[in-house]
Amino acid sequence: MTIMVMDAQGGGIGRQVVSAIRDRIPDAEILAVGTNSAATAAMVKAGADHGATGENAAAVCSRRADFIVGPIGIVIADAMYGEITPAIAEAVGKSRAQRVLIPMRNCGNTVAGVANYQISSLIREAVDVISQNRESNKTT
Repeated sequence: MTIMVMDAQGGGIGRQVVSAIRDRIPDAEILAVGTNSAATAAMVKAGADHGATGENAAAVCSRRADFIVGPIGIVIADAMYGEITPAIAEAVGKSRAQRVLIPMRNCGNTVAGVANYQISSLIREAVDVISQNRESNKTT
């Protein structure tokens, strides 16, 4: 199973996601895709198997992934202070992968009905979704 973790800015959310996936699903192949080198480096340091940076990396890795995990802004052009280009949002949105999006209150977009949870709870839930889907796919 290949999981693409995508983040921007300093990669803090992505770092936490990579670490949680590595703890819960140690055999997963984790592709860290950052919009900049700082984000990529943070995720690789947290235990990602591979790291790549930029728009083309997002397009290529989106095609390889079974799951794509990241802040909800990764599917919204110009989100995350402009680091998500329209091409990145399109690549993630068109991917055959299951997207597991983490709602963030500070990305300029609000998802109605989502409570203001701690980021650690949201990350734990995101990894739960991947783990449960992985298990259900093993039995089919």
